[in-house]
This record gives sequence, C-alpha cells and structure tokens, in this order.
Amino acid sequence: MITAHDIETLIRDAFPQAKVTVQGDDGAHFAAEVIDESFRGKNRVQQQRAVYAALKGKMDGSNGELHALALTTKAPD
Repeated sequence: MITAHDIETLIRDAFPQAKVTVQGDDGAHFAAEVIDESFRGKNRVQQQRAVYAALKGKMDGSNGELHALALTTKAPD
C-alpha cells in the first residue's frame, strides 16, 4: 500500500527544489500540492503530466497502487 510519504518522496526526487504537500491516509486517495519554478510558463496539463511522470507508474491502470490523486500545481508567486 502506498503512503503519503511515498508519494512525497517520489515527487521530491523529480522536483528537489519544490514545495510539496501530500495529504491522505486511506492508502488509495490523496491530495498533493506541488509548487516548483520548473512549472513557470507551462500550462496546467504540462505541469500535471510532469508530476504524474514522477510517480513512475504508480497510477497506471488497474495495477496502479494509487487510485486517486487530487493534484494542484503551480510556479512560485
């Protein structure tokens, strides 16, 4: 079972300078906020695709460990 800490670690590995907050404790449904300079100039879809790529297949199809992730992404203010 995946944990909020596991998700945060995967995201931090891909975005080491990001501000990352992950919430959720039922093992399947989580919410994450990722604020990173690399998102500047990218649209929301591009930002979220980058984060999903960082999750390394944890959300892929029925075999994915992570069933739902409410994702908020943005560049720093």
